[in-house]
Amino acid sequence: MRVQFCLAFAIALVACDEGTIGDSGGAGVGGGADGAGAQGAGTVGSGGTPSVGDCPIFPADNPWNQDISGLPVHPDSDAFIDSIGRDTGMHADFGTEWEGAPIGIPFEVVSGSEPMVPIAFDVPEESDPGPYPIPPDAAIEGGPAADGDRHVLVIDSDNCLLYELDAAYPQEGGASWSAFSGAVFDLRSNDLRPETWTSADAAGLPIYPGLVKYDEVMTDGAITHAVRFTVSSSQAGYIDPARHYASDDSSPSLPPMGLRLRMKADYDCSSLSAEAQVLCAGFKKYGLIVADNGSDWYVSGVPDPRWSDENLADIANITGDAFEVVYTGDVKTY
Repeated sequence: MRVQFCLAFAIALVACDEGTIGDSGGAGVGGGADGAGAQGAGTVGSGGTPSVGDCPIFPADNPWNQDISGLPVHPDSDAFIDSIGRDTGMHADFGTEWEGAPIGIPFEVVSGSEPMVPIAFDVPEESDPGPYPIPPDAAIEGGPAADGDRHVLVIDSDNCLLYELDAAYPQEGGASWSAFSGAVFDLRSNDLRPETWTSADAAGLPIYPGLVKYDEVMTDGAITHAVRFTVSSSQAGYIDPARHYASDDSSPSLPPMGLRLRMKADYDCSSLSAEAQVLCAGFKKYGLIVADNGSDWYVSGVPDPRWSDENLADIANITGDAFEVVYTGDVKTY
């Protein structure tokens, strides 16, 4: 339906715009071949933690849902921030579309009756074996013709299971799929992957819980989970709940996978767009997690045609100096 909306705390700064807001699921379930995915399906559950339907996106005490505003600053915080880029601005690696392809990582929500299909993995020794309930026309990161990470994310909302693939390609019209690796997560459990195992992400973490979604920003007005982001150079090490790394550089100043960052409490975002202000509030309470190698300070989210790319671009005004690293555990290696 068509409604008028604005974020209460931003009324003095931003004029209310007309937007298309879904009654409960935004753009709805199912993405099809355009790669848009079920971009509006995630909401905040009754307990304040994210949910999809009746499924929590991990328990309230899961690291993804942890309030880190009171954690101590890591003794090597300055070195980590310097290595990522103290003067480098953030980038919203999600939005509407670019050159006809959706910007961000889409996801699908399916029922428990979705047919299970076989998956052929390049690294079966670190993948959860198939079959997976991947629709034949499942949304792919970057669209069907993409040559990038090509993540495919599917939530079985009846069984509360999250299935994730990277470098995913449908075979025989989607009767089966091939992928570099794959992981299955029970959304009701805090269980981690085995030590040293990858997932569909370099850190061995789930991707979905770290994505910024339109409805949580523009409808709920709050991000209640940590956010996934990438760095160009990472350390050959990881911090729980990460389980894997993708580097051969042991320099202690480089960020390990799973490193947790927090926006400084006194950082002022009041001059930025309403969208950026919601992100800032989430960064201060739940923070960011290093999850993959990529461009520095690239923040991950779900594509949605309702995003304002111009407003999201406001986070480029936020540089690395706005952040500090918090201590959540020692670096592990193998």
